[in-house]
Amino acid sequence: MTKVIEPAPVRRAVTVNVRQARAFEVFTKNFGRWWPASHSIGKSPLCNAVIEPEIGGRWYEVGEDGSECEWGKVLVWDPPSRILLAWQLGADWRFDANLVTEVEVRFTSEGPASTLVELEHRHLERMGAAAERARARIASDNGWRRIVAAFAEFAAR
Repeated sequence: MTKVIEPAPVRRAVTVNVRQARAFEVFTKNFGRWWPASHSIGKSPLCNAVIEPEIGGRWYEVGEDGSECEWGKVLVWDPPSRILLAWQLGADWRFDANLVTEVEVRFTSEGPASTLVELEHRHLERMGAAAERARARIASDNGWRRIVAAFAEFAAR
């Protein structure tokens, strides 16, 4: 018997024409340079987005006024292959320390200067009654699809 997870994880993939280590670096170290400013939960406009490079590190945004809004924590830091982030935003786009869905990003070398980047946002069922609504938003053209495209565009520079 196959177990069906509802709602299904959101998956996106893109191939970028950079080495694996560079793709990982662009995604993590340069996160604030490619993350869409429109995808912010703060009261102040987004100035930067940060992934701290260690297990237990924070994943957060910085507003133009210097305020910080946490998005979650780094669960796995495995350069240049993988990062696993705790997404602790509810369907209302507010930080919830008691909620953990996961965003895993894998970087697989496909040759000397090409990397497959696969993103999976899973455990959305932990959002309870709002899970399907949240999934629809993050799976939309303005959700992970747009975010992965922004990453790929920046990596190509």
